[in-house]
Amino acid sequence: MPAVTPTSRAGFIRTIQYRRTLQAPMDRHQRVSQQLTARASLYRAEKCRRDLAYFIRYFWPSISNETLSWNWHIDYIAIQLMEMARLVSKGIPRTHDLIINIPPGTTKSTIVSIMFPVWCWVNWPWMKFIAASYSGALALEHAEISRDLVRASAFKELFPDIAIKQDKDTKSNFRLVYTDTTGKTIIGGSRLSTSVGGTLTGFHGHILIVDDPLDPNRSVSTVELKATNNWIDQTLSTRKIDKSVTPTILIMQRLHQNDPTGHILKKGKDNVRLISLPGEIRDYRKYLNPPELAVNYIDDLLDAKRMPWTVMEDMKATLGQYGYAGQIGQNPVPPAGGMFKADMFMIIPPNQLMDMVFEKTIRYWDKAGTAGAGAFTAGVKMAKVKGVNKFVVLDVKKGQWSTDERERIIRATAEADGIGTLIYHEQEPGSGGKDSAHATTTNLTGFSVVSERATGDKVWRADPFSVQVNNGNVMVVQAEWNMAYIDEHRFFPFGTFKDQVDASSGAFTRLVGGRQGWML
Repeated sequence: MPAVTPTSRAGFIRTIQYRRTLQAPMDRHQRVSQQLTARASLYRAEKCRRDLAYFIRYFWPSISNETLSWNWHIDYIAIQLMEMARLVSKGIPRTHDLIINIPPGTTKSTIVSIMFPVWCWVNWPWMKFIAASYSGALALEHAEISRDLVRASAFKELFPDIAIKQDKDTKSNFRLVYTDTTGKTIIGGSRLSTSVGGTLTGFHGHILIVDDPLDPNRSVSTVELKATNNWIDQTLSTRKIDKSVTPTILIMQRLHQNDPTGHILKKGKDNVRLISLPGEIRDYRKYLNPPELAVNYIDDLLDAKRMPWTVMEDMKATLGQYGYAGQIGQNPVPPAGGMFKADMFMIIPPNQLMDMVFEKTIRYWDKAGTAGAGAFTAGVKMAKVKGVNKFVVLDVKKGQWSTDERERIIRATAEADGIGTLIYHEQEPGSGGKDSAHATTTNLTGFSVVSERATGDKVWRADPFSVQVNNGNVMVVQAEWNMAYIDEHRFFPFGTFKDQVDASSGAFTRLVGGRQGWML
């Protein structure tokens, strides 16, 4: 790496500019004004080099039209990043890799993926970065904004010695050039951006950044978790310029017990520093790390301005208990019991339906195929009341039926429900599941029917439905199946059977338009 200090390199460029200013013909007032301007630029440039937080504040208008809402966590994260970068710059073996768990909407990607690499370049323009996110589009967006910052007029004013190399200028892979103290142009560092799972052959980095390795809007399947963790373990880890020096920075909100954060922490390695910043510590104080950061929380909130309690309550309703616990509380575990407040189901007499108008009605089947034993087949019929956020469980069919009997009952139920009821049924994994789904779809010829593969576990799928139940928005038509139906929800997810809950979750999801990622 070139032995050029940032101060000497930038000082050289500024000295040349300053001399040209003095030599240019101008009156006394113009000369004084330009001298003051040049000195102010030198001062701001040096402050930017010394302090990542100041750098973020100063260049924020160059990358965003939104007003910057500052919070203490930005300063704290900036300090951690600067510490790591300075060790890399000196070739000192790293003391730790860094994991940052923080809710969405906290400027995390701007700090780590966009601003931090550029800040490193104004100090050490030879640094190379590899940056990854769950999707190539997201990774490229972060890279494009970083590249735009280097091109910005405000940046060029303070750091005229740094530019993008013209023949190496794509969003996915761009490189820098910079001017040293002799005036010579040097090929500098680079940024390669890719999706998790992407090919990295031939590329190495001084610093590796993984920002949101899993899509928070999709369910997290076992296959996806394994693929992501394997890529980080087996592929990304081999792309270090110096394996003893190069650190890995992982920043994400928690999504699953075995997400990359959980996967890495379970290894029990001493050289991993965890920063966990729940959105609120009224319920999640034990997951705050380091715990002494609690003094910065106002009213138990990480960011009381952008994420007040009204926003927290709205996010809980949107994300559900499971999603809120992970993405906000940084504790992605199923609720410890009582996921459904079963007493909040409102039982109504059948004649009350006469006063209701429904927007849509769905029958959702969760199938099993063993007669008299094992899991149950359950078909839940649910409707959404027009104009209000209310739902009605109209009917439940449940039994341990053979395959032939099950198909006969599904057909008879469809005929009884009528063509106004949309039918969904879940396709189990594997070729057997595909054949079974095809048989059911064929059996329901003449009706509106959809076969779909469910992703994620049953708890994740039940979460949005549980929010509506717990807020008293779900009614149940009085019938003999009520007790078994409500009790299964009461004991979920620890009860013996989960078929009615899964069918209810499927019907609810289809009624409200579907959780992204539900269908493959």
